[in-house]
Amino acid sequence: MREYFKLLLGATMLLCFQGSAVTAEFVAAQQRPNVVLVLADDLGFGDVQPNNSVSGIPTPAFNRLAREGMTFTDAHSGSSVCTPTRYGLLCGRYAWRTRLKKGVLNGYSEPLIEKTQPTLASLLNSAGYATACIGKWHLGLGWQSKTERPQNARHFIDNGKDAWVDFKQPVDDGPREHGFGYSYIIPASLDMSPYVYLENGSVTALPEQVIEKRGFPQYLRRGQISEDFDHEASLSHLLNKADCFIRESAREGKPFFLYFPMPAPHKPVIPMEKFRGKTELGPYGDFVAQVDWTVGGIVTALDQAGVADNTLLLVTSDNGSFMKRLPEKASVVDHVDDETIQAYAPGNHRANGVFRGTKADIYEAGHRVPFFARWPGKINSGVKNTSVVCLTDILATVCEAVDVAVDSSHSEDSFSFLPSALALPDRVYHRERAVIHHSAAGIFSVREGSWKLILGNGSGGRELPKGKPFQRPFQLYNLSSDPGEQRDQLKANPDKARQLEQELAFILGSAQIPDFNQGPNKDGK
Repeated sequence: MREYFKLLLGATMLLCFQGSAVTAEFVAAQQRPNVVLVLADDLGFGDVQPNNSVSGIPTPAFNRLAREGMTFTDAHSGSSVCTPTRYGLLCGRYAWRTRLKKGVLNGYSEPLIEKTQPTLASLLNSAGYATACIGKWHLGLGWQSKTERPQNARHFIDNGKDAWVDFKQPVDDGPREHGFGYSYIIPASLDMSPYVYLENGSVTALPEQVIEKRGFPQYLRRGQISEDFDHEASLSHLLNKADCFIRESAREGKPFFLYFPMPAPHKPVIPMEKFRGKTELGPYGDFVAQVDWTVGGIVTALDQAGVADNTLLLVTSDNGSFMKRLPEKASVVDHVDDETIQAYAPGNHRANGVFRGTKADIYEAGHRVPFFARWPGKINSGVKNTSVVCLTDILATVCEAVDVAVDSSHSEDSFSFLPSALALPDRVYHRERAVIHHSAAGIFSVREGSWKLILGNGSGGRELPKGKPFQRPFQLYNLSSDPGEQRDQLKANPDKARQLEQELAFILGSAQIPDFNQGPNKDGK
């Protein structure tokens, strides 16, 4: 025992002689909060009870987050569809600044994140955080080719075999190349092939079978699938992986960042057996209930690991719900007739609340998302925050919370809303730029205060008329008096419209948008 204490004393002295900087760095690392970012897939603003008191879907986990944390009621994704939102969230910049000007990637697409682009993960990793991405990636992967790639090949050839991907080789670009020390992902949406899991860049099993296309509600595209991939069990499987990462990181005592982009309630709508019939809203309602249970599983993991009090937890969605319900009748969803939808989600559940449109649209339902933040002792509990925030702002906000510097030249669309979340008395929150929204078809809108200008003559997504980008007449709405975007204020407020046009032109950093009083140019822009 005496020798033991001599060794202990020697080790202590050695640490002291190494200098106070090392000790200070260690203490700082221990005090830094963990960060958990949960991103649902197609979860609507009105799907959760804190935003929709008459919802028939039980959401006890979201209710708890609202009680113990802050509910942002005017939070938005940068895009109305998956891939661009995920890019903006991780990179702090809008995806329309990249090659992706509209639409989304697929499971075979090439990587979207530039090799030189910092991400939230790489910034935290450089600061000593253990980092993990568990869930849906949907940002392109560097698949290896085993044969010469067919020209313009995007999907596998329809012959039951892959056209060019060598699944035996690890991808050369994925989460690990962008700051994630550990990753366990599916390539894209749950309805997009290849249906495989990748752990640290390698598939966990080869996709040697083909699954055929399915219709609603278990919608799937035809594609390759591995024997260990079970669509129905995927959400629970990914939760187990996240639970393990939280517990292992807590045992190691190192601050950690977990990005958990769950693949639900995006199609295919396949709730686990124990959730079927849990609501009176059919498969969709049951699947949302399972999403809530999954969020609750993350919260429970933090509690049981003993790290909840030192964890900044953010929970949101990548865009609005694909399901739309109007008071008078059901509306078309993904080209499905009303009769099918009625069986799909009976009742009158408003997945996107009072807001107009659906996923993919430039209207509020496309990009107004549920958003909750919990940080015990730092963020006030039970508070509703009406600040206009964008998911691109998460990078700057988290980095400020953990004291990590951000290069604004790389993450130019990210502005910290931490002062608003913490209600700091010496700092007033004011976003430095207007929030820009982008539809699936590339229609822009610009939001400043209560005003929103849509620079196109339609939804830019699914609602008819779909319209075209920069095709006049534009649309102007005052969301404080008209959150459902039913009363166009363009003719009554031309000066406000002109001001917002110029704001967008400045942010785009491109040539000035055509004069407000003129029609479109010959090319329709």
